[in-house]
Amino acid sequence: MYKHPTIHRAKAIVHVVALGLLAAGAEASHNTQVIIDWNEVAQQNITGPPFLQSRSYAMVHIAMADAAIAIEGQYKPFHARLKAPVPHGASAKAAAAQAARDVLVALIPANQAAFDAALETSLENIPPGQSAGGRRVGARVARKVLEWRQNDGFVNANPQPPAFLPSTLPGIWRQTATGPAQFSELGSVAPFGLLSPTQFLPAPPPQLESAKYATDFNDVKEKGRATGSTRSIDEERFAQLFAGAMGPYFNATNQFRLWSNVARDVSEVEGMSLVRTARLFALMTASIHDSLQTAHTSKFIYRLWRPETAIAAADIDDNPDTAPEPGWTPLLSTPPYPSHGSNMSCIGAGAAQMLANVFGTDAKSFTATWYTADSPPAVVHSQPYNSFWALGQDEGSSRVWGGIHYRFEIDASEQSCAQVANYLYDNYMRRDRHW
Repeated sequence: MYKHPTIHRAKAIVHVVALGLLAAGAEASHNTQVIIDWNEVAQQNITGPPFLQSRSYAMVHIAMADAAIAIEGQYKPFHARLKAPVPHGASAKAAAAQAARDVLVALIPANQAAFDAALETSLENIPPGQSAGGRRVGARVARKVLEWRQNDGFVNANPQPPAFLPSTLPGIWRQTATGPAQFSELGSVAPFGLLSPTQFLPAPPPQLESAKYATDFNDVKEKGRATGSTRSIDEERFAQLFAGAMGPYFNATNQFRLWSNVARDVSEVEGMSLVRTARLFALMTASIHDSLQTAHTSKFIYRLWRPETAIAAADIDDNPDTAPEPGWTPLLSTPPYPSHGSNMSCIGAGAAQMLANVFGTDAKSFTATWYTADSPPAVVHSQPYNSFWALGQDEGSSRVWGGIHYRFEIDASEQSCAQVANYLYDNYMRRDRHW
């Protein structure tokens, strides 16, 4: 496990408000629920490829956080710093809600009616003047966030074949039954916080002839096979849960919703204010996006073949400690792109490290819960944890247990994407010295 440095959480700054006067955003500490509510709205409406989902979550939460900060201060905004003064007495709750609504409408215009209804609910019981001022702030911030990401390159991230061609060379990715490589140009998309998607590139895979390669090859060969595997019942459960794609866990909570719910539960136990909760979700979703992008970009740099291919073609890898097994199939369906690094490992590492940074410790107790996508959802599995990293490591290991990644990829990806989270935490949304 990557050993992250201890981060000391800064003490909260308390502002004294004259009796009888409403300071800008003073009600916000009692309205943290607006961040949780709009995260739930996002969960109910954001769909599509994981790369699109991670981008959408980050945009929504950065807009909410920057809108709340524009009124309450305390931290520097992630992106949208307003030049004109905010209306006196504006509601931070209304600002966050309006920002979320506007970003979601831009991303998913077909669902505008649902977003408008959610906004009306968020604005209930806020005095009209405070609501109107907050909504103006939220709308201004949302426009800035949407303009920022309008030309980020995402529309060109998934070119049509043959943008990336497979190879017949030993160790190089070959197309599997799931089809041609997807999102081969994700590395050309602007990250949210990193300087580039290769800033913290995972360490390269070992040579095919090495002992390390043979060890991890044989591990996934035995643990990850569809039938006759040496994995435990719990390991198989986690492989299926994180994939959310088979067996009794089909359509279970995906990784973005899972980490959002963990952040929600721990922030509620901590009794965090509106601004701190908004900052937590903005940093975590940005970290998840840039971590996932880091892993996926590395796939098209290293171009490593998947276990499914490697095990069938082990007779050409020049390693005496690997043996071919034609017809070997993994428990999970092999994703349609090269292997190294691991997307799922980077999502877990990016989320876990950021949560540990924001809370000042990795040692938090919580329960990770997977639900069905039904309405209302039903619980399919709950698992208690005593640290964020424990959940992140189960997420990464699930890909070995599912037969689609080697252990060396999990380790390299976790180390790399913990650095992504640390970089974002050190450089974004720091305390504003003016507050």
